[in-house]
Amino acid sequence: MKSAFLPDRSVVKVAGEDARNFLNGLITTDLDRLKPGLGRFGALLTPQGKIIVDFLITEVPAGHGGGFLIDCPKALAEGLATKLKFYKLRAKVTVENLDLGVLAAWDGQLAAQPDLAFADPRNDALGTRILIPEDLKQKLSDLIGAELVDASEYEAHRIALGVPRGGLDFMYSDAFPHETNMDRLAGVDFDKGCYVGQEVVSRMQHRGTARTRSVKVLLDDLSPEAGVSVMAGDKPVGTMGSSAQGKGIALVRIDRVADALDAGQPLTAGGLAVRLAEPDVVRIPLKQPIA
Repeated sequence: MKSAFLPDRSVVKVAGEDARNFLNGLITTDLDRLKPGLGRFGALLTPQGKIIVDFLITEVPAGHGGGFLIDCPKALAEGLATKLKFYKLRAKVTVENLDLGVLAAWDGQLAAQPDLAFADPRNDALGTRILIPEDLKQKLSDLIGAELVDASEYEAHRIALGVPRGGLDFMYSDAFPHETNMDRLAGVDFDKGCYVGQEVVSRMQHRGTARTRSVKVLLDDLSPEAGVSVMAGDKPVGTMGSSAQGKGIALVRIDRVADALDAGQPLTAGGLAVRLAEPDVVRIPLKQPIA
């Protein structure tokens, strides 16, 4: 089993007697399905339905003070806290940034179950998230029976699984949840009550209008730089995201890529060959049930 402390992650706490209802009215995931020991994947959206910040969220046991902990990108943590404070109005909630980070553990079973640990809800193979101060990363790794490795190994694992990361595989405030596969990664609950941006997201779901998607790609030898255009001949069909060890993630127009594949046109990025790991994904709009 491996573990890695993720230096790009931070934790925001939302607590108070109105915390659950307050968050439920804002984010894409249904907190009525959340309890201590579990995690959910979700996002805060603009009124136009684009992702401001995506995150994992877990509930704190009452014996530890209650409330909710949001595992989010470190660079966006302060902005998220500010946005939540803006929305709270008279709701009885408190919002604060905590001095906690995230230890990810994967490829095995935990030898012990620490506090503030939960399975990553996006993909079973992503393993477990544990919210801890950075100075405890070695001690916690020893406790759960994991080898502490560099965060780059977790990144390679994430990329191989095709799980997009904001800021690399898509840009915040510029992508819809469907484009980043949140609907396929249990990040949107379509049966919950209203939240910011819901109308747009629901319309895309019911009309099947998502034409841009994050897809897994395979690379030969060298990796294209993130941000370069994916080309079919001389026509741009998408943008390259993160890559590692011969695998990567690209944000593409699935209709244009499907046309290119049907025409036998190879895909390139920065002059380097790019192949889809799962070619059928651009032809069949898969829908995954929300757990």
